[in-house]
Amino acid sequence: MPGRVTLVGAGPGDPGLLTIRGLRALEAADVIVADRLGARGVLDGLTAEGVALHAEIIDVGKLPGHHPVPQDGINELLVSLALEGKRVVRLKGGDPYVFGRGSEEVAHCRAAGIDVEVVPGITSAISVPAIAGIPLTHRGLATAFSVVTGHEQLRELSGGRDHTVVLLMGMNTLANSAATLARGERGGDCPVAIVEDGYGPGQRVTVGTLETIAVQAAHRGIRSPAVIVVGDVVTLSPYAPEAISNRKAQQP
Repeated sequence: MPGRVTLVGAGPGDPGLLTIRGLRALEAADVIVADRLGARGVLDGLTAEGVALHAEIIDVGKLPGHHPVPQDGINELLVSLALEGKRVVRLKGGDPYVFGRGSEEVAHCRAAGIDVEVVPGITSAISVPAIAGIPLTHRGLATAFSVVTGHEQLRELSGGRDHTVVLLMGMNTLANSAATLARGERGGDCPVAIVEDGYGPGQRVTVGTLETIAVQAAHRGIRSPAVIVVGDVVTLSPYAPEAISNRKAQQP
């Protein structure tokens, strides 16, 4: 009898933000196929809290520019493990269906006759800005938001500062992305926040504008993982007043 595959969203990496349904799937699993971001933090956190997981853990995490197990290989791995009759959990950072390629994995498993369940997770696009006190919508400031992953998508993105933009995996193209958004209705003085290593030991918040954020990021040595938020909602962050005050003090 074939086993089954459960895609579980690990959230941003804090085990407290893992759903109960997701935890139950992990506890029942024979094998956990885990990502690096979010997933590894949850597994380590559960261990630290004394939660015993008896599954074999297979790490397929990606590093920037280095994918030791390509997506096709992950797809085949899920199927082969399930065909061995194992209960497989595919533990993915954030939510499996938000830039997580979860739908590709589901389609591949179902095409092979494998039963699949998806357990949603808390996406970093919402949870990580919340650490910095930034809501993505706020009455009178923002009525909509978009989540994007790359510079090219920004060229087609309309709206002004009342349309919040969340950039995931955007540090490598930050300067180009900021310049692209600044040329539109938002303007160069539109507020920007970068939340680095959200829920991790290196968590930091940097606040600036579209005009200044690339230089600030370089000066502070900001690295991935980081979530970038653009729009007037950034002014609601408790980190914003200090940053704005510092910028004014540096002006001649």
